[in-house]
Amino acid sequence: MTTTRFAPSPTGYIHVGNLRTALFNYLIARKAGGQFILRLDDTDPERSSEAYADAIKEDLEWLGLTWDRVEKQSDRLERYEAAAQELRDMGRFYECFETPTELDLKRKKQLNMGKPPVYDRSALALSDKEKAALRVERAGHWRFLLDQSRIEWTDGILGELSIDAASVSDPVLIRGDGQFLYTLASVCDDVDFGITDVVRGSDHVTNTATQIQIIEALGGTVPSFAHHSLLTGPQGEALSKRLGTLALRDLREQGVEPMALLSLMARLGSSDPIELRSSMDELVEGFDLSKFGAAPTKFDVQDLFPLTARINAARSFDSVKERIAKLGVPGELAEQFWAVTRENITVLDDLNAWWTLFSEGAEPVIAEEDAEFVAEAMALLPDGPYDSETWGKWTAEVKAATGRKGRGLFMPLRKALTGQSHGPDMGAVLPLLQVIRAKG
Repeated sequence: MTTTRFAPSPTGYIHVGNLRTALFNYLIARKAGGQFILRLDDTDPERSSEAYADAIKEDLEWLGLTWDRVEKQSDRLERYEAAAQELRDMGRFYECFETPTELDLKRKKQLNMGKPPVYDRSALALSDKEKAALRVERAGHWRFLLDQSRIEWTDGILGELSIDAASVSDPVLIRGDGQFLYTLASVCDDVDFGITDVVRGSDHVTNTATQIQIIEALGGTVPSFAHHSLLTGPQGEALSKRLGTLALRDLREQGVEPMALLSLMARLGSSDPIELRSSMDELVEGFDLSKFGAAPTKFDVQDLFPLTARINAARSFDSVKERIAKLGVPGELAEQFWAVTRENITVLDDLNAWWTLFSEGAEPVIAEEDAEFVAEAMALLPDGPYDSETWGKWTAEVKAATGRKGRGLFMPLRKALTGQSHGPDMGAVLPLLQVIRAKG
């Protein structure tokens, strides 16, 4: 059975970069009729919090990315210790004592000598007596001893990949303070949970190579890996600097619709055009990982708003009537209000400004050369209430009285009544206007 996972750390809010990984894994699992696991990588007790874990679940639920089960790494520390001991017993795990400063000096020396900055494995030469003496001074950290051969796999997006393990440092799997790091914990989870497919960012390629060896050392089955391109800003700039404004909850606050976000992210960076989908089933059916490329993918948050506008324009009145009622729109005008505004909003919060305009009137915008004409026209406007015929009858009377026609007739009147140069058909707007400031 196809089993995938999304593995965020509950140390912050999900942003669009995280979403890409979550969505790809979700769609793969659902298309295959398999399982999608939400795994909370919470082995860092100082930075992880239950509040962030709840926020992650809330954001995924908002998008409709439902999971089959939740796993927490903090519940599995004994399993990770058992795996670490297994690696020790087979001679693939060794204790090191260099400080970060010492490691940095080693790297700089290697670079100055034109060598790759790979850990020199000097800790392997330490005697038991030397290790015991070092433990008195400092806590040791543990590295996995790589087999320095070539690691090869077929990537679901990048194709055939090959990394020489000799060019990679033996990865640290347990820190000096005893904390299990991502690599060991993730491998144990992927093995134990039967993960068959792992899709993640291309910044994990080297990490994947080392994980493959650890999985094999522990007797697990290596899943199929695929590494999607990383998102950039619209000009190709690093997106990481802007993630504060691209958290999913910030987009939700701005009125972005879930299906607008999902439709964009399910196609962005692929050879398929971006198409607005109406349901998760459509997204699942149309998803094809093989159509995604390796090139950095440009993401522009502004692309979400035209898609959101299309979703809102297609909404039924029943889906928004409670929201409209909360604005204070009288029941007898509510459906008409929606019919007039639905194609003139981007996000639903835009309804607020329309009702303010209709209920309180707008500040008239009147060009100096139109002042006399507008005054004459407003004198001809009958007292309300107005109906769908009022605009046509009134403008015909104004045309006859002033000789104006076309844009010269209609635009000054629109701006005088609504303060805007564009908007819904004025024949539909006029019956909704509760106050006309230009007349008073």
